[in-house]
Amino acid sequence: MSAAGESGRAQQMRARIQDLEQAAERATDPQERQQLKGKARQLKEQSEHAGGTGKPDIDPM
Repeated sequence: MSAAGESGRAQQMRARIQDLEQAAERATDPQERQQLKGKARQLKEQSEHAGGTGKPDIDPM
């Protein structure tokens, strides 16, 4: 996958995480809120393991 494709995918994942977190805050049902928070946390972990933390790569050269 190209660098641009990876960047776009990471951006989409961050947007999805943010959507889930916002939906959790709006949820009135405690069980639904916990489910949404859990999904957001799981996506965050996946994104971190995939290197999609949003931190730019630094080339020392």
